[in-house]
Amino acid sequence: MVLLPGMTTQAKQEETAPNTTPLISNFNDRIRPLLDAVDKLRHLKVMDEGIQLPTIVVVGDQSSGKSSVLESLAGISLPRGQGICTRVPLIMRLQNHPEPEPKLQLEFNGKTVDTDEANISEAISSATDEIAGDGKCISNTPLTLVVNKKGVPDLTMVDLPGITRVPVHGQPEDIYEQISNIIMEYIKPKESIILNVLSATVDFPTCESIRMSQKVDKTGERTLAVVTKVDKSPEGLLEKVTADDVNIGLGYVCVRNRIGDETYEEARVVESSLFRSHPLLSKIDKSIVGVPVLAQKLVQIQAANISNILPDIVKKINEKLNQNAADLNNMPKNLSSIADAVTAFMRVLGSAKESLRKILITGEFNEFPEEGNMHCTARLAEMLDTYAAELEAKSPWNNNKDSFLTEEMNVLGETKGIGLPNFLPRAAFLTILQRRIEVVAETPVEFAQKIWNYVEDVFLRVLMAKSSSYPQLQSFIRWAGHNVMTKVRNQSIERVKEIVEMEKMADYTCSPDYITTWTRLMLQQQQFRDVMNDGSKANILNFEMLGDVEFGHLKDTQTVQQAFDIKMRLMAYWKIVLRRLVDSLALHLLYTVQNLVNKDMEQDITSELMGGPSGVGGIERMLEESPSVATKRDKLNRSIKLLRDSKDVVAKIIDRISDYGEGSN
Repeated sequence: MVLLPGMTTQAKQEETAPNTTPLISNFNDRIRPLLDAVDKLRHLKVMDEGIQLPTIVVVGDQSSGKSSVLESLAGISLPRGQGICTRVPLIMRLQNHPEPEPKLQLEFNGKTVDTDEANISEAISSATDEIAGDGKCISNTPLTLVVNKKGVPDLTMVDLPGITRVPVHGQPEDIYEQISNIIMEYIKPKESIILNVLSATVDFPTCESIRMSQKVDKTGERTLAVVTKVDKSPEGLLEKVTADDVNIGLGYVCVRNRIGDETYEEARVVESSLFRSHPLLSKIDKSIVGVPVLAQKLVQIQAANISNILPDIVKKINEKLNQNAADLNNMPKNLSSIADAVTAFMRVLGSAKESLRKILITGEFNEFPEEGNMHCTARLAEMLDTYAAELEAKSPWNNNKDSFLTEEMNVLGETKGIGLPNFLPRAAFLTILQRRIEVVAETPVEFAQKIWNYVEDVFLRVLMAKSSSYPQLQSFIRWAGHNVMTKVRNQSIERVKEIVEMEKMADYTCSPDYITTWTRLMLQQQQFRDVMNDGSKANILNFEMLGDVEFGHLKDTQTVQQAFDIKMRLMAYWKIVLRRLVDSLALHLLYTVQNLVNKDMEQDITSELMGGPSGVGGIERMLEESPSVATKRDKLNRSIKLLRDSKDVVAKIIDRISDYGEGSN
């Protein structure tokens, strides 16, 4: 045995004395059930559900002595060599084992491999190669090492690849970024305790592992530092660990790891003597030196961390379980018979019908409160107002001062016949009326097209939403819904065209407004005649509904007065025509929309389905669960089972947390 500087001969003799004191205490009896619960949750992969577990994460720069610390705690040899030895996250589950013979297992890629102390290093290397590939690449797929051995502390730790900035031959150029990403993923959760391994031979502020841990734990409240290689650089170490320039909130522990062929028991004897006898290292408080102290601290920190976090884990498990159960409940049940398929099909139609009735007829929009385009009765009313304004704007009264009454006089000339001269020919009135209606004839049709385009968009959107759980049904629903809307649109357009044609065919109204308006307009005739016959006055008058009109090109004749009469009749009647074109279309559209929702939709879509070549059997095929829905259902079922199993695990241990809390008071 080498005599270290500062060690006396007596110390050397003490070093060789047998020391079999285990790295455990009665405290392990309390932590083991808690740790078993967390290990079971980790084995169940509850972290895949976004639920973080309390974990001790071991980080350190390359060659900081990280593996040696873990070896001292576990009492086994880990892979050694140049470069990165740990190439995958190594989850180490240490469990105190009463039997004298240790049991070691590796768990990875869904399988378990038994090994022993003599072959553990080779087994880890082989498993790492299988996970990360041969060579020096790294992987984020974890490897679990279970160590059941007498005297080890009950701990679960995750050892991560050592931080290196310069890639060596065989490593990717971005090796630093890859390692950093893995480390940050593990140390970022607030549930993680960071075990930062630092070499006494370097300045702590320059360590990359310190820089990373400070990013996620600025105050250091969940960081514990282990200082290795103290025998190589004892000078100034006391000041380093007491000054704490890098915010290590959980404190420091200085250790001397096993060297060469030393047994772990021999190494602990040497370590004990070193911190007791070395002129510099002996000045460090005994509460922060030695592997046994480190083991005890880790067990205590782990126990407190689990005790604090497990109730929150219970809450998160329950919340996630309730959410998944609700999501599963909202999914359609599997359809196994024609009756189920027909029932589901009719339920989709019924639900769509009810929604369309609300938004298209009664003006309710609680299903789409923030989507103005789905507030349909308001949008339809706006479109009708716009249509009425367009009709009014297209009113065909030619106000050109040079052509006042010209058209009416021309038509009178072409429709006159043999008869009494003071009778207005009805043919003249109808001819001009038809010309006027031709000017606006396309506006009602364009309005109807616009209305039905809007209704079809709403119609199909609601159908798609209500059938979203049945992708196969959606393609049929869209096709059938489009067919229904095409049929309704075509029938409606024909009806609108009929309304326009009816206005051309006859001049009729029972509205008293016609006579009232015509009488009022005809009161202007005498003034018109007077101005026309008075050569001293300008031939300009302001007529109701026409504005200023110049008529110097006219002479007072019977034809002119008849033309004036016809124009006033047309103007009075035109108000009735415009109102009728608006009112008739409004009533027609309301009636057609109600029929569409209350009758046509259900009847026609069902007829399309039942009358198709596939018949009733087509329903079953269309309502078969799609791969995406089946995958979602399977995922939810697996998640619910995982969460229920996890809930059982924590339910069995939660009482122990209370007992532990009471025992510590």
